[in-house]
Amino acid sequence: MNFFATEIVMPHLVPASGAAAYAWLLIAVPLASAILLLLAGSRTNKWGHWVSVAASSFSAVYAIVLLFQLIGLQPGARKMVVPLFNWINAGGINVDAALQVDPLSLTFALLVTFVGTLIHFYAVAYMEHDVARRRFFAYLNLFIAAMLTLVLADSFALLFVGWEGVGLASYLLIGFWNFNPAYAAAAKKAFVMNRVGDVGLLLGMGSLFATIGSTNFVLVSAGAPHVSEGWLTAIGFFLLLAACGKSAQVPLQAWLGDAMAGPTPVSALIHAATMVTAGVYLMVRSAPIYAGAPTAQMAVAIVGAVTLIFGAIVGSAKDDLKKVLAASTMSQLGYMMLAAGLGPIGYAFAIFHLLTHGFFKAQMFLGAGSVMHGMNDQVDMRRFGGLSKAMKITWITFGIGWLAILGVPPFAGFFSKDKIIEAAFVGEGATPWVFGTVTLIGAGITAFYMSRLFFMTFHGKRRWTTRKEMELGGEVHPHESPLLMTVPMMILSVFSVGLGAFLAVGDKFTTWLEPVVGHAEHHEPVIPIPLIMGLTLGLVAAGVALAYYMYVRRDVPLTAPTGALPTAARNDLYADAINENLFMKPGQVLTKAVVATDTHVVDGAVNGTAALVGGSGRWLRPLQNGFTRSYAATVLLGIVVVTAAVLVASL
Repeated sequence: MNFFATEIVMPHLVPASGAAAYAWLLIAVPLASAILLLLAGSRTNKWGHWVSVAASSFSAVYAIVLLFQLIGLQPGARKMVVPLFNWINAGGINVDAALQVDPLSLTFALLVTFVGTLIHFYAVAYMEHDVARRRFFAYLNLFIAAMLTLVLADSFALLFVGWEGVGLASYLLIGFWNFNPAYAAAAKKAFVMNRVGDVGLLLGMGSLFATIGSTNFVLVSAGAPHVSEGWLTAIGFFLLLAACGKSAQVPLQAWLGDAMAGPTPVSALIHAATMVTAGVYLMVRSAPIYAGAPTAQMAVAIVGAVTLIFGAIVGSAKDDLKKVLAASTMSQLGYMMLAAGLGPIGYAFAIFHLLTHGFFKAQMFLGAGSVMHGMNDQVDMRRFGGLSKAMKITWITFGIGWLAILGVPPFAGFFSKDKIIEAAFVGEGATPWVFGTVTLIGAGITAFYMSRLFFMTFHGKRRWTTRKEMELGGEVHPHESPLLMTVPMMILSVFSVGLGAFLAVGDKFTTWLEPVVGHAEHHEPVIPIPLIMGLTLGLVAAGVALAYYMYVRRDVPLTAPTGALPTAARNDLYADAINENLFMKPGQVLTKAVVATDTHVVDGAVNGTAALVGGSGRWLRPLQNGFTRSYAATVLLGIVVVTAAVLVASL
């Protein structure tokens, strides 16, 4: 039963005009800077990073110009196409490369370029002493260009180009310090697991070609209602598999924690604010498909709910500062996927939370990098404590991000995450109670593990002068980071405080997205909204209080806790062990079996035939020795044998 009267408005795209006609510059400028830095080599070492910053800044400013252009148009006219070139023309398949500028794609472009530019400035100082800084910035802009291609594409086919581009850039940046074997392995792990998800996107595109004849978003939207539910369900599951890989959702989530091996600016940009949200973007962009595939849509919500709790549990047990934030990202992405799985009412809320989360999570990752900068690159929170006095700006800005992710009013997360919680309680039967309860539990656990991180790092007793710490890297002298690092954190803090309220008042953001995701009539949840808000804030307060009692009022344990659940959580709920036993080891057995078959059967047959011919030759060779007496003896032997045979036959 439908609970929302939904009308998805999909007007015909009009050719872009004005600044939108040159939207390709958003991609071309960062890409050109990346190519320049890679090809020019060491000659650009002294100034190459500023070229990268300038390119990203240009794209950010141009995206803001496009925003004002779209705001000045009527809602129905806010979907424009930017033709590029005829891309694929083979047989019956014809694919044009074009960009689609609409409220959804532009929202992502603004997030990618604005947050990305702030992270660029931060990285100038963070990577100052790295000998390969120029190459790092080249990879960073390669990622910016690929991510913008992904979100501005007008078809699943061109989206796939950006999809693979961000995968390549992520691989290069995770393994940037690949002289460390563990970091190189982490990059390979992320690359391989994302390729599993990519199979789903390829199958989905193939199915769209088979059923609709196109992967263009507008044509898919028009054709989806005429495709059978079975096909749409299959396509929906294929796309969900792709989203699970890119957005680190169960069961393809195991790579995200290891991806923290990359430099912290990479974690802030790629694994918090942009690339990992691509799966959520794919779900929302595929709304016309899921509208006809309720089973696949329910699967999206279930995957989101499971990942929400999974990430929260893992984040509660980690001691690595960045890995806690990675688990938190996984969990918050679960909220967004759950919202996308709720259908039309959830699409706008999923993107709303994605947007606010991009700001406050990037802010916290940059804060983590600032802590590492002042603590000799240490990440073990058990060796922190009391840093609020030594790093006041980092403490304040990180604290703002902490309050935002907790959903404390009036910070941004309150207006975005709470909307998802309210939407989860809408519906009939057991479904709203299940999803709603999951979102509430997630809010409580989030408050606990994020408060644990905040208190262990900035409050309580100082634990950074112990002998163990000195063995790990010498005595530390915590200090505040330079302005080039702290100013971006301050700017992000402004958005973490006010962005949610600004976009929520008057339903600005949901109205902004209506030309893409449609209009959803509001229906009341199964329990009153004030009660939902009270329960949410009560659970948040309980989580904060528990963390304060355990990690401020009491001494922080310097050893790993015992017990089945803490051990499992510290080991990512044995996700790696499961993957190894279900996929890696059977794959190794299969590979060994194939090698053995090739060695003993295929090669054995070939080598055996050769050995038989060679052996026969060696046995017959003495008969052809060139001596007359040997041939005469052979003839005599033949006569004797024939004579004996005749005599025997005549008896």
